[in-house]
Amino acid sequence: MAFDSASASDHVRPVRRHGRARAAALLAAGALALAACGPGGSGASPGTGTPSPGTSPTGGGDGYPTGSITIVVPFAAGGPTDTVTRLIGEPMGAELGVQIIIQNVAGAGGTVAAGQVAQAAPDGYTVLMHHIGMSTAPSLYPDLEYDPLADFETIGLVTEVPMTIVGKADLPPDTLEELVTYVTDNIDTVTYANAGVGAASHLCGLLIEQAMNVDLTEASYDGTNPAMTDLLGGHVHFMCDQTTNTTEQILAGEIKGYAVTTRDPVASLPDLPVASEAGLDIEVSVWHGLYVPDGTPEAVVQRLTAALQVALQDENVIEQLGNLGTAPVSQDRATPEAHTQLLQEQIELWRPFLTAPSPSPSQ
Repeated sequence: MAFDSASASDHVRPVRRHGRARAAALLAAGALALAACGPGGSGASPGTGTPSPGTSPTGGGDGYPTGSITIVVPFAAGGPTDTVTRLIGEPMGAELGVQIIIQNVAGAGGTVAAGQVAQAAPDGYTVLMHHIGMSTAPSLYPDLEYDPLADFETIGLVTEVPMTIVGKADLPPDTLEELVTYVTDNIDTVTYANAGVGAASHLCGLLIEQAMNVDLTEASYDGTNPAMTDLLGGHVHFMCDQTTNTTEQILAGEIKGYAVTTRDPVASLPDLPVASEAGLDIEVSVWHGLYVPDGTPEAVVQRLTAALQVALQDENVIEQLGNLGTAPVSQDRATPEAHTQLLQEQIELWRPFLTAPSPSPSQ
């Protein structure tokens, strides 16, 4: 169907349909952790400042850090990945004794930002926060200009975020079972929003297609925020997004919450059932981790890992993540070893599903 772009955000991309053959390739992926928030706005975030060209301190590990550190977020300010980064940035900066600058860089499912960090000086002053999109990018983008394993050093995992199936406030269904029936019966008019190709909401949509055995009409946006804005405005019908971006709106009654996509209920959303037990057999969560360019001194990596571990034990971080339906990872997972292992596993896990014939990510 044609999407009424005049009634929605300027960030919307053309609607397209996925073939069921594409979604069928994801049948075995129902219980996997997924990528997250999609591509979004760019530039340094308001209030965070911008790095001054030519002022980055030299690396090597001795006395590190001696100046501000920039954490590059590959998605829009205000989105789930940005929210997680800002929560840990303050206590990490306090532990390191320097300012942490958050910089949002847009483009191609996070690959623009990742490519930028891969080319940065390996001195520990440019850090990347990314989600599982780091592991799906090699399959989604055959001409990727960096290797997620070879061109980066891992710092540690940060959190795994549940996802929620949500709808606009006046959508007729009140339960997930009713939503499945409604979407199936109105498949030619219902629109599913996502934050861009490779985003968690996009991949969750593929799993929903498989579970419902339908071809969804999708509106693909440049980021989670514009997708959520149009859902709030009633311009699209439903989407699947991380709790870090939906919890407040669900509790305020601004959107309808239908289910959480984790194995267990989410404490911050006690009224939402588990999707797999309420009529839709999918299970989805989203992991995040920190990276620095390959060649960064081991002493610097260790210093950043130690600061991350301190930040993940910060009472405010724990409380705020809990309010958003997630929690910090355990200390043994906030390490380069655990992070690298998960990244390797996820790259191999997703390759056969995402390299099935499908529309090009650039389309």
